[in-house]
Amino acid sequence: MLTGKKITLGITGGIAAYKTAELVSGLVKNGADVRVVMTASAQKFIQPQTFSALTGNEVYTDIFHSSHQSGVLHINLAQDADLLVVAPATANIIAKAANGIADDLLSTIILAANIPVIMCPAMNTVMYRKPVVQMNIQKLKEYGTSFVGPSSGKLACGAQGTGRMSEPDEILEAIKNFFNPDLKGLNVLISAGPTREPLDPVRYITNRSSGKMGYNLARAAAERGANVVLVSGPVNLLPPERVELIKVETAEQMYKVMKEKFLETDIVLKAAAVADYRPKIMAGEKIKKDNDSLTLEMVKNPDILLELGKMKRHQMLVGFAAETNNVEEYARKKLEQKNLDMVVANNVSETGAGFDVDTNIVTIICRDGRIKKLPIMSKYNAAHRILDEIIKYRGEKAVE
Repeated sequence: MLTGKKITLGITGGIAAYKTAELVSGLVKNGADVRVVMTASAQKFIQPQTFSALTGNEVYTDIFHSSHQSGVLHINLAQDADLLVVAPATANIIAKAANGIADDLLSTIILAANIPVIMCPAMNTVMYRKPVVQMNIQKLKEYGTSFVGPSSGKLACGAQGTGRMSEPDEILEAIKNFFNPDLKGLNVLISAGPTREPLDPVRYITNRSSGKMGYNLARAAAERGANVVLVSGPVNLLPPERVELIKVETAEQMYKVMKEKFLETDIVLKAAAVADYRPKIMAGEKIKKDNDSLTLEMVKNPDILLELGKMKRHQMLVGFAAETNNVEEYARKKLEQKNLDMVVANNVSETGAGFDVDTNIVTIICRDGRIKKLPIMSKYNAAHRILDEIIKYRGEKAVE
């Protein structure tokens, strides 16, 4: 998939530098010609010989590298390549790139680059959230730099939060999709997260959806070249790159937006966990606990997926079924009742497939009867496997 592609890979001084060996191995296995550039700090974490052995090429560490014979080293590495990747990208290298500082080989290459650049941030979560770091990242985005990650989880320092470098397979997937955008030109509409149905000005009824599956679908689709609109209920997630984010609260608000966007869409993935019912009356003031019990009258919310199924013309409509038992049976029923092309089902009571976790175990059921069961994997990787099946299904329908 990457045969003949020349990639310059910059490695900076973060603990995640050891992960880059796996990334380099994946790039080489996919046919890429990789030239590695390491900062002095990076060499404190992993030795250049590792990357020399993996790539079969010399590793560059100094702007005055004496063995480089033809041309100017930083110009060649910056311009005689198809892509420049920096992984891990520390706050330091991001700041240098954003402000035009060129005081070592890698920062000079970045400044001299006239090729696309992908940065994979890795740093402490407090550093990542600092306004100056976010300002530098935003500045680079405006200059055309792409970013993969960071992800959330336990950091090397022991803290929990956003700042982990994306896993090597995720970065590799993003690089592949950069060169082979198989969803380019398609409009993809995705819903994610829960809805909140207000009970009074203070309280609401909701569910345990984190939105992680929908957000990873949006990220993966954008990486594959799609024009993505993400309609999101309230979540605590960073919006994916190159995605139009529309925030909503209630099921009725989500229905309105999805209906408005539906006609101009090619593929719809309705991954949101929408509340089936809402309070018939929202109290104007906070309800006091004056009685031992409280009776609520609930009314049904619009069935967004059902209504989209009625509207469907050329669109491919994909639903999600989060169940606790009889998973395939209920998923098939949903596929038929709501005029879906595909349903992605999972058992949320199963370890590794529930709410607010980073992994999933899904079964993909197509209208043509095909079933694909995926093992436990990250929601990001599951998102790409779901998109693989969508592309395959669309291709088969096109030749019928």
